[in-house]
Amino acid sequence: MEVYLDNAATTKPFEAVRKRMWETLEENYGNPSSMHKKGVEAEKYVREARETIAAALKAEQKEIIFTSGGTESNNMALIGAAYANQRAGKHIITTKIEHPSVHNPLFFLEEQGFQVTYLNVDKNGRVILEELAESIRKETILVSVMYVNNEVGACEKIDEISKIIKEKNENTVFHVDAIQGFGKYKIYPKRLGIDLLSVSAHKIHGPKGAGFLYVQNKVKIKPILFGGEQQRGLRSGTENVPGIAGLSKAVEEIYKNYDEKRTHLYKLKKYFIDRIGEMGGVMVNGIENIPIEETAPHIVSVSFEDVRSEVLLHALEEKGIYVSSGSACASNHPQLSGTLKAMGIPKKYLDSTLRFSFSVSTTIEEIDYTIEELKKIVPVLKRFTRH
Repeated sequence: MEVYLDNAATTKPFEAVRKRMWETLEENYGNPSSMHKKGVEAEKYVREARETIAAALKAEQKEIIFTSGGTESNNMALIGAAYANQRAGKHIITTKIEHPSVHNPLFFLEEQGFQVTYLNVDKNGRVILEELAESIRKETILVSVMYVNNEVGACEKIDEISKIIKEKNENTVFHVDAIQGFGKYKIYPKRLGIDLLSVSAHKIHGPKGAGFLYVQNKVKIKPILFGGEQQRGLRSGTENVPGIAGLSKAVEEIYKNYDEKRTHLYKLKKYFIDRIGEMGGVMVNGIENIPIEETAPHIVSVSFEDVRSEVLLHALEEKGIYVSSGSACASNHPQLSGTLKAMGIPKKYLDSTLRFSFSVSTTIEEIDYTIEELKKIVPVLKRFTRH
């Protein structure tokens, strides 16, 4: 039996997505900037994708900029906004639990003379709002907070965060990394006061190498790629038509029967947490004294006492069960999780944590199989743990 529980890392593309992409590769393969029929046919996919995404966000079509994915969207938002607004100040605020594609551009900006404040979070991974309010000042040009944490599924109070930012400094740009949140929540940037929003296709059953950045009309950003002036000069380069077409179809599909999908995911999450609770020496992270509905529906972080996460991950893999030991983007450079540290997780659990993440196609039977295998594997591994 094969059980894929690493959907926060990537998802299997919907069949409709694969079909739409194949159309662009086999039949409508022109350059969307070309003026002949083949180019017009290709450009139509890009135009329709912009319409679909704008409708999902209740945004304007010109506010959608296509990118190569979440990393580029985050880099474009942060570096672009920082450079465009630096005359107003050089202070930026973020949190200690952001994805590397947010932290690393900010490390770069610190080298360029910007000052970055890293906010603490509570034991469930949520921003401490009082600390945010105290950190905003006249020179604060940018705040970046993720919608859903990719490791533990903490869901930030974006509406309250936005309100605090705009009350303290109405000129501060608010960026949200919604790479884990989009498709799991209905996100309307204008209603929430979000100025920049990053999304990646492969987290919502679309293709890898495609994504978008929502840029609110009045927000100034500078491009970080230069070339043929595509997409109003904000993101030069020939558009990835197959990727954009696949992204568009994924957005369309993920929001079909939206309530049913969310109900299914929360049912899986609750069931998984109940069943993992049958085991001794385990701790579910990020749900202390809060309803599960206040966390993301698709991610569960579990720490196993006296078991190294990497060893357990590979033991599960041998049984056909695929999970993660944290952010997939950091897997080539293993280190103790900054997110878990920031949440105050005991040191003994930092190297003993796995992430289980579900999709709309995950079943109860798959969860039962996973739990039964964990019940067999974990006691064996504990016997071989050095004390």
